[in-house]
Amino acid sequence: MRSEIVDIPSPVENEPTQDTESQHGEIEKPGLPERQDAFGDETNAEIKYKVLKWWQGGLLMVAETISLGILSLPAAIAGIGLVPGLILLIGLGLLATYTGYLMGRFGRELFGTGQLLFLIFLMASHILTFTVALNSITGHATCSIVFGLVGLILSLILSLPRTLEKMSWLSLVSFISIFVAVMVTMIALGIQNNGAAVKPVVEANLVTGIMSACNIAFSYVSHNTFFTFMAELKDPKDFPKALALLQSIDIALYIVAAVVIYYYTGADVASPALGSAGLLISRIAYGIALPTIVIAGVINGHVAAKSLYVRIFAGTDRMHKRDWVAMGSWVGIAFGLWVIAWVIAEAIPVFNNLLSLITALFGSWFTFGFTGMFWLHMNKGLWFSSPKKIMLTLLNSLAICVGVILCVLGLYASGSAIHNNPTSASFSCAKTE
Repeated sequence: MRSEIVDIPSPVENEPTQDTESQHGEIEKPGLPERQDAFGDETNAEIKYKVLKWWQGGLLMVAETISLGILSLPAAIAGIGLVPGLILLIGLGLLATYTGYLMGRFGRELFGTGQLLFLIFLMASHILTFTVALNSITGHATCSIVFGLVGLILSLILSLPRTLEKMSWLSLVSFISIFVAVMVTMIALGIQNNGAAVKPVVEANLVTGIMSACNIAFSYVSHNTFFTFMAELKDPKDFPKALALLQSIDIALYIVAAVVIYYYTGADVASPALGSAGLLISRIAYGIALPTIVIAGVINGHVAAKSLYVRIFAGTDRMHKRDWVAMGSWVGIAFGLWVIAWVIAEAIPVFNNLLSLITALFGSWFTFGFTGMFWLHMNKGLWFSSPKKIMLTLLNSLAICVGVILCVLGLYASGSAIHNNPTSASFSCAKTE
């Protein structure tokens, strides 16, 4: 059979020409363009994509979002102080919840390249963290290039399934492992220490302050893949449930982990945070967290590979077959993307620096800036039509401002940090930090 891209009628195409009320209670413009289903008719398909339940989509987003972001938060709070850190954690979390609810309505042609690069850099951050973890477990300076290659091979093997539904159970394992690893670290710190000198506010220079803000923002920057999860849901209208599951878990866990680890370690907190409780505990914690480090990166790699695979094979029967051409193409695309990610991880081998650069280049726009622009564009002429619209106009304008600030200042801060870091050793056998 040959699958085809199917036009899905717009829910407002038959509505009157005047402004209408959306299902969210907002005034919307009529005549929105028809949406297209890239997966086509799956009635008799050998491989079906649109089978994801809302809780499976939520778990996938939890695994992808919480994995690395949580490991940089205690150091980020140590860099700017407890009060500003909590304000950013809660404020950016609430803003990210709202922007995640809006994502999905943008031109694939215009932003496809940026999204793909974003995903590749996220994949690189997971390879780098995998290398840091193995360095910590072995306890001595081992060849980081070799560890990075091991991470690449593992990620490629786990990337073989072509549907997110088959990866949803891996996401549950991922969340459990990072949760247990963080709990082990917090409990060990509570036993070892009596509490450090926690500072409500810390005097920080521009680079340190912006780097901390970027690392906090990084923990919420997975919005770029949310629309992919929506595409494979049985019922895309269930997406708000998945988003609510994600944000209720990640904001609560981020606050608890960041505050507790910072409280017991103070300014000397390590980043990634699993290295804060001493050599033995860090080895145990990293060992427990290894599934998360790999699986969450694999989910990003899966989405990146699928974005190219769909572009190449949409409208053909290859989308739903398991023959050698289909599988060979999928493996080839995944391999190429992971090689590029490995090169990036080796070129920028410092955890905080890479995370900040990702936030500045991509997360600032895909998580905050673009979303505000989309809303303003879709509601052009209605910005001040009601008190609710005025509040939403201000909120989305704030999202754009946050994106611009994170991009401009984040690029300066991360660039300065990469340039001035004496421990950075690209493509070497030095121990990765």
